[in-house]
Amino acid sequence: MAFLHQFLQGLRRAPACLVSIERTQGSAPREVGAWMAVFEDQILGTIGGGHVEFEAIAHARSRLRGPQSVAMETLRYALGPSLGQCCGGVMHLRFENLSAQDADSPSLQQRLAPALHPLALFGGGHVGHALVRVLAPLPFAITWIDSRDGIFPDPAPESVVCEHSEPVHGAVPQLASGSSVLIMSFSHAEDLDIVAACLTRQRAAADLAFIGLIGSATKWATFRSRLRRRGFSDEELQQVSCPIGVTGISGKQPEVIAVAVAAQLLQQLDAGFEGKSGE
Repeated sequence: MAFLHQFLQGLRRAPACLVSIERTQGSAPREVGAWMAVFEDQILGTIGGGHVEFEAIAHARSRLRGPQSVAMETLRYALGPSLGQCCGGVMHLRFENLSAQDADSPSLQQRLAPALHPLALFGGGHVGHALVRVLAPLPFAITWIDSRDGIFPDPAPESVVCEHSEPVHGAVPQLASGSSVLIMSFSHAEDLDIVAACLTRQRAAADLAFIGLIGSATKWATFRSRLRRRGFSDEELQQVSCPIGVTGISGKQPEVIAVAVAAQLLQQLDAGFEGKSGE
């Protein structure tokens, strides 16, 4: 959303040509809907593809500099030898000349705004802060929750809503449907209560997309035993991922953990993405 805001602010000052991917065939470097804004003196965003993007920028600037017979046009680019590329696919790019009056268009803003997946992050410790820095530019609408005061940065990133909750697990019933949940509070007791609240919600509604708990296999073995005593079945406990993060990364630094967890979350979303990178 911050990126879109930057574009709209720039559009209020100078005209731009919006280049977006209308459709693709075969292998392509970006997905349908990806866009870049070409101004006379700057470029925001990317449609990928190396030389095809260079060609698109040149055409967009030619539209900005000269009179146009049409406000919008779609051009076909074959990603082959003529562009010095070997993807073998085809991109259909839409070129739209925009001016300051378009900056406040709700339809334009709706079309360009990224689809954000709701994510609840419990815990404002070192890993929590590192995760927010990594996740803020990614397609997540983050609700960051802690029971302590003075934990969150001021200001928080634009896509992050900070929430104080005491008790912290009391926030679970109010989470957006479809949320992914990451649990990494300062206290194992809080972590256990949050996991239990998530499983209770799953039992009633089954609407949390992912439940991830930071910790070791030993921690999870202890939690499993305690959660069974609270009445949760082994089948229900299988809904919790612990440890979290993609496998094969051994670093324990907060920033390393954050990257591994972000990669795992993107894997969870991957089934909903189209147009995988071809280069």
